[in-house]
Parts: sequence; C-alpha cells; structure tokens
Amino acid sequence: MTFLQVSLYWGFMLTMLSYLLGVWLKKKVGWVILNPILVSVALIIVCLKLFHVDYATYNESAKYISYLLTPATVCLAIPLYRQLELLKKHVTAVMIAIISGVAASAVSIFLLCMAFGLEHEHYVTLLPKSITTAIGMGVSEEAGGIVTITVVCIMITGIFGSIIAETIFKLAGIHDPIARGLALGTSAHAVGTAKALELGEVEGAMSSLSIAVAGLLTVVAVPLVSGLI
Repeated sequence: MTFLQVSLYWGFMLTMLSYLLGVWLKKKVGWVILNPILVSVALIIVCLKLFHVDYATYNESAKYISYLLTPATVCLAIPLYRQLELLKKHVTAVMIAIISGVAASAVSIFLLCMAFGLEHEHYVTLLPKSITTAIGMGVSEEAGGIVTITVVCIMITGIFGSIIAETIFKLAGIHDPIARGLALGTSAHAVGTAKALELGEVEGAMSSLSIAVAGLLTVVAVPLVSGLI
C-alpha cells in the first residue's frame, strides 16, 4: 500500500485495528466490560484527541466502513434461514415477544421523557434507540429528531445490552435459547445479535429475526406515538 493510500484510508485502518485490538483484549482478559466496540470507540477518541484530529477529517477517511453496515445487517438472515423450521414451530410466541419488546421500549422512553421534562425533539430522537443504526437514522430524521444523538443512543443501547445480557439471563433464570435471542435482538439490535451469536446459533437466528421485525414495527409505531410529547 502506497503512502497516498495510507493517507486516504488511515481512518478506516485505525478503526479496524482498534476493533481487532478490542477483540483480542476480550479474548485475552475475558472481562465483559471489554466489549470490542466499546474498546475501539475509546481508542479512536484517544487517538483523535492525542493528535488533534477533528471528527470531520477522521470521518472522511473512515466513512467507507459505513457502506458495509447495510449488507452486514442483511447477512444476519443467514443464521435465521438455518433455523427456519424452529421459527415456524414457535412463530406465535416469537411475534408476541418482539411486539412486547418494541412496546416496552416505546413506553419506557415516553415515561422517562415525561419524568425529565424532555421536549418533542428529544423524545423522537430517543424512540429508535433499540433498532439497528441503518433503520434508526432514517426513522429519527423523518420524525424530526437529532440524528447524531440517535446514533449515539443506538450504540450505547447495543453495547450496554450486550455487556449486561448474560448477567440478566442468569439473574432472571432465562435459559431458553429462543427467549435469549429475542431479548438481545429486540433490545440491543445488531450489537446484541453479535453477542447472541456468541451464545449459540439459535440465539443468533432469533436475534437476527428480532432486528428486522423490531425495526419494521418501530418504523410503523414512531409516527403513531411521536405526537404524544
């Protein structure tokens, strides 16, 4: 790779190296808090601050990663296809679980916004927090939210959800792989699905389904509930 190519894609390379370091740390240390995405975000922020690089400059050379977001999300359909028979067998329970998860997310956001006196703009910004970024950005923009804050909220939700998932499952006594997968996908979108795939193929398949269905339901629900605040 020439110096020109390095200078053009340094942000892309920094992002990939930071993530790979995060993956290595997670495997080496085993701490739940060392989520690869959380580690990579922290490392990138440190590097940008250390070398006085503004976000716009970094994003210009790292934006190519964003092109992979949608196809990566679509690829999550593969484990679902492998568990298609299991899905058909439990389709009613699966749909009720996903709908309940989407409703719980919307209601909790509404109640918290009311409790803290947030305005309409902030309310619609938070509504898509539990769906994948590829869908959530569009939903937030269409509803009049602040897209950049929506993206941050989506990332925090996914990372936090994947970190606490196993602890919550143990405390609540949730051992069924279908229930675990649906919970992760509905509440923590793609990041949660990555965690679900670590837990097992069934968990990954159900989580993949949850991303698509929860995203679709949220797209429908947001225009209906956005006027509540």
